[in-house]
Amino acid sequence: MTHLWVRAESRPNEDRVGITPEGVADLIARGFTVTVEDSPRRVLPTDAYARAGAAIAPEGSWPAAPDDAIVFGLKELPDDGTPLRHRHVMFGHAFKGQPAGQALLRRFAAGGGTLYDLEYLTDEEGRRLAAFGYWAGYAGAAVSLKAWAAQQRGGICGPVRAYADKDLLLDELRAQLDATGRARPRALVIGAKGRVGTGAADLLVAMGAPVTRWDMAETAHGGPFPEVLAHDIFVNAILAQPGAPVFVPATAAAPGRALTVIGDVACDPASDFSPIKVYDRTTTWARPVLRVADRPPLDVMAIDNLPSMLPRESSLDYAGQLLPVLARLDRIEDGPWVRAGALFQAHRDRLTQT
Repeated sequence: MTHLWVRAESRPNEDRVGITPEGVADLIARGFTVTVEDSPRRVLPTDAYARAGAAIAPEGSWPAAPDDAIVFGLKELPDDGTPLRHRHVMFGHAFKGQPAGQALLRRFAAGGGTLYDLEYLTDEEGRRLAAFGYWAGYAGAAVSLKAWAAQQRGGICGPVRAYADKDLLLDELRAQLDATGRARPRALVIGAKGRVGTGAADLLVAMGAPVTRWDMAETAHGGPFPEVLAHDIFVNAILAQPGAPVFVPATAAAPGRALTVIGDVACDPASDFSPIKVYDRTTTWARPVLRVADRPPLDVMAIDNLPSMLPRESSLDYAGQLLPVLARLDRIEDGPWVRAGALFQAHRDRLTQT
């Protein structure tokens, strides 16, 4: 019998969850055992999971879960260096050479566990089976507009927060833009045909901002891309990966540009493959932008859990996409799960052999 253990998220400002109570009931009807940790922050209440038939465990108790349990979460585990003996389903951010990811792989190697990275659950053609991309793009474009509005006031973007629903975000953002007394900024979205780019463009259109949409055809020549610097806002929706072109070189921070805000939704500044070279670290909810130049200002937004700004919409959307994949956990040596496991093993072995 497959045992899915849904852990509470330990990261601040992380209220999302990857399975709904209805999803839990579906898995139980298929013969799964499901344990859900209590969490006062999760956007969906614990008692709804209990009513769906899940066993409820204390928050953070997953290290003591049975050996055969598959531990399911979204974001980082507590960074305490302990060996990891379970099979974990999560976003590991460990396969592109990131320092924190290398440390995570060493923990799995030490404990004998396995990472099934949610980013790499794919079909036979390599297409992702579930992603938070739409709401990441939506929220990332919103924060980028907030940063632009703050610049018009002569300041820098202040802390951001979660919203009970997207309409509250839209109302607040519209008021901030209207208060500038200026025309809406011109925005460029690269990766506009993907989930992230679609979400970003939808938010910008909802706010009345003119949007230029680029995808593979417009970037195939490999650069340089002076058009990026001719827009007020650039939203990057392209993942860092080998062969990715550089959209914003380090020299772009110099004067002589219209660009004042970069929304790096696909933020991966620690990767050598990052297409944006003017910054070197992610930003936070408390400090959502990094100012990398003045006169004119250039602010980079690179928050790596943007969908948590809209935890209800993003959780319901993602959980609906992922449930058919979770339902195949009883065949973990087949299909997307075996592909994700093999990728982990290759990276773990490469790390331990060096």
